[in-house]
Amino acid sequence: MTLEYKIRGENIQTTEAIENYVISRLEKLNTYIDESTNPNPIAKINIRKYNEKTFKIEVTVPLKSLTLRAEETRSDLYEATDFVSDKLARQIRKYKTRVNRKSREKGFKGIELTDALPEIAEEANPITVVRRKTLSLKPMDVEEAILQMEMLGHTFFIFKNVDNTENLDIVYRRDDGAYGLIETNDLDSSK
Repeated sequence: MTLEYKIRGENIQTTEAIENYVISRLEKLNTYIDESTNPNPIAKINIRKYNEKTFKIEVTVPLKSLTLRAEETRSDLYEATDFVSDKLARQIRKYKTRVNRKSREKGFKGIELTDALPEIAEEANPITVVRRKTLSLKPMDVEEAILQMEMLGHTFFIFKNVDNTENLDIVYRRDDGAYGLIETNDLDSSK
């Protein structure tokens, strides 16, 4: 199975040499991705050049059970690419280790996450939606939700909590580095 690559440049023309290097560094991800559960995976790669002669590379690979995402900013584009590739490989290894441990304990619960194309309102509206994501939630416990949040590089994560009768709950990273949990409960609309 092979990842499909969508490479986009901002303030930089992505040459064939750049694209070939990025693809060659990300090819090792193919060995970790299960084709039967992730048909036709797409790696979305954004390369940005800043005026200060620094480069930022962002890679997102939405899969059925998780979304791999890493970014790196360096003065050398090829060095940034190497770091992103290594970050993604570490994420996969960490994820597989935790999944194997969780499977032995009580079974794996995953989440599907897919990015929708950014939607920008055309009217002059003070509230503008500039990005939309669709979540297909599967039940998981708080520890798995925190793992998913960390792997995505986000500061919060919404999930169906198996310990809270599958209500939608939110975990978040606090300023002190600890984690918080917001538990929801269904409101009875007839009252």
